[in-house]
Amino acid sequence: MTKSGLKVGFIGLGIMGTPMAMNLINGGHVLFVNTRSKVAPELAEAGATVCTSPAGVAERADIIFTMVPDTPDVEKVLFGDNGVAQGLKGAKGKVVVDMSSIDPIATKAFAKKINELGCDYLDAPVSGGEVGAKAASLTIMVGGEPAVFDRVKPLFDLMGKNINLIGGNGDGQTCKVANQIIVALNIAAVSEALVFASKAGADPAKVRAALMGGFASSRILEVHGERMVKRTFNPGFRIALHQKDLNLALQGAKSLKMALPQTANAAQLMQACAALGHDQADHSALVKAIEALANHKVAPDA
Repeated sequence: MTKSGLKVGFIGLGIMGTPMAMNLINGGHVLFVNTRSKVAPELAEAGATVCTSPAGVAERADIIFTMVPDTPDVEKVLFGDNGVAQGLKGAKGKVVVDMSSIDPIATKAFAKKINELGCDYLDAPVSGGEVGAKAASLTIMVGGEPAVFDRVKPLFDLMGKNINLIGGNGDGQTCKVANQIIVALNIAAVSEALVFASKAGADPAKVRAALMGGFASSRILEVHGERMVKRTFNPGFRIALHQKDLNLALQGAKSLKMALPQTANAAQLMQACAALGHDQADHSALVKAIEALANHKVAPDA
């Protein structure tokens, strides 16, 4: 494919980042990458240039994406030694796009610092997991200026299908926190339903199939319900990361002086999973906490 000439950077090539970056290079763009671990062979074979630091990526690319686990990781990538900010000095007009799921308040502070360097900032967390990243069907929730969003939109289109500008910097992250509340509560509901059905003697696979045709149908029941029945808990999206997101929700609720009782309950169920040693499993493994309370598994482990 002929390269477009647009120079794009991608920092953080984990379960999500690698396929997202691959979709950008498959879209015909020149890609500069940096990650803590080894770069996937398919990226190198497709022509991605490996840089030794985030600063090196920022020096070479016009639009720089970051996709790392947590708020401190983003701060280190952006403002640590040899960070993105160092590579942006004297290069006005570049764009930093953080696609990690992090603290909305910290996001606003990060955006201000990048703006002070004469560059633009978008927060653009995603939903859809590894499957969505590979299929370029992610939901992308964006916070930032409309003109900057319009500039980056063609790149978002290579990674996702449902792409929305929510508002200013931080609003994309707020939307992602809301998303994670809904996902966690749905996983908990599906877990309770399938454990109940199984312990009552019904076939959980048939119960799930029947529910998929009714008002209880959901993407969580479809994908994660199947994981619970088939006992396939390889991430995906790890429980440890979802715990982080729910903690952001509960911290935000405290600052807003409001209660999120069901979110708090879901966070405790994930904490129980972590105590059982499942924090690196897919978040559908929340069912294991319900199973422990019921002393019954939805289905035998493989």
